[in-house]
This record gives sequence, structure tokens and C-alpha cells, in this order.
Amino acid sequence: MEGITAIAARMAQLRELVEPTAVPTATTASGSAAGSTTGTAFADTLARAVATYQVPGAAAPTTTVDTSPSSVRRINGDMLPNGLAAHQNGRVPDAALTQVGDTGHRLWQPAAQQLTRLIEDARAQGVTIGVTDSYRTYDTQADLVRRKGLYSQGGLAAAPGTSDHGWGLAADLRLDDRAQAWMRANAERYGFAEDTPREPWHWAYQT
Repeated sequence: MEGITAIAARMAQLRELVEPTAVPTATTASGSAAGSTTGTAFADTLARAVATYQVPGAAAPTTTVDTSPSSVRRINGDMLPNGLAAHQNGRVPDAALTQVGDTGHRLWQPAAQQLTRLIEDARAQGVTIGVTDSYRTYDTQADLVRRKGLYSQGGLAAAPGTSDHGWGLAADLRLDDRAQAWMRANAERYGFAEDTPREPWHWAYQT
């Protein structure tokens, strides 16, 4: 209601500006009324005023998106990297996934590249790190819950649609004692963290 009242007041102000005094209608040589030009000008001005009117005090909409490297996600999609934000957990397109070395496993491209480098650097130091699981589709997550139970209930699977595996941001690694120690000493330099209690094989890419 306040918006309508404000528009009406603005219309009155515009009418005073465009038509300050009443003038008799004159006929031009072509037979058209001179007053029609004034009426058209007023209509155009009014249309522009209505189109650009904003209710006093209303905030302008914002579409700003944080695209800085620091806009990092935490587990379960609370804050996703920009390259994944447009997708859904367990439904990341193939084009966004990359194979980890020659393992046959795939992760979100930056995570895959870093894990590949990690594995190669460890191998150069005589440490073998294998990959047993990586990106999981939504259906794969649901099947895992049926077979291994929910993590929140003592099982080993996150609720479908919430797993870091569903974003291509986590890998389950095959680690002997030496490899586990190497990971704990070096993984952070590659962006990976051991972030899930009861699962020392699970390493998530923190970006």
C-alpha cells in the first residue's frame, strides 16, 4: 500500500512538471492537436518513473558470488569449491572428474591431480600408496548404506547425498604402517586430511 501511495504522489509531481498550467488545445497545420504532444511526453515520463521506482528503504538485490580460492567447503557440502557448487552430490558430471594416476579411480579434477602427485612423490621415497575407493555416485552411496550401515549408527557409510566421496573429494587408501605414517607426516602439503574417526584409510581433499 505504501508503494502505491508513493507512486501516486510521484505521478502528481511529474504531472506538475510536464503540465504546469492548463493550455487551450490548438490545432496544428496538419490537423493534429498540439496538446497531444504534451500528453505523450507525460506518458513516456510516467512509464520511465514506474519502471525504475523502488519502494523506499528496500534493499537492492545482490548477486555477488565469492569466487576467491578461500571459498572452501567443509564436509557434507556446507561450502563447496566453486567448481563443484553447480552440481549435486553423487551426480558430478564426468567432465569434472579426472583419473588418479593409473589407478582407475576418479576424483574432482584438482583433488585427482594432487593425489596423483602425492602417490608419485611417496613412491619416489619407497612408499607405496594404493587407492581402493574414490568418487561414488548417489546410487553407490545408497548401496553402501544397505551393506555397511550408517556411520551415525555405528556403520561405515554416510547418508546418501552427504558423503565427501559423492563430491569426488575423498579417497579410501590402501596403506601399510609405513604409508600411514608417511601420509600423516606429508598429506597436508597436498591438501589432504585424515578427517573421519574410525576410518584411517579415508582421506579428504581440503583444497
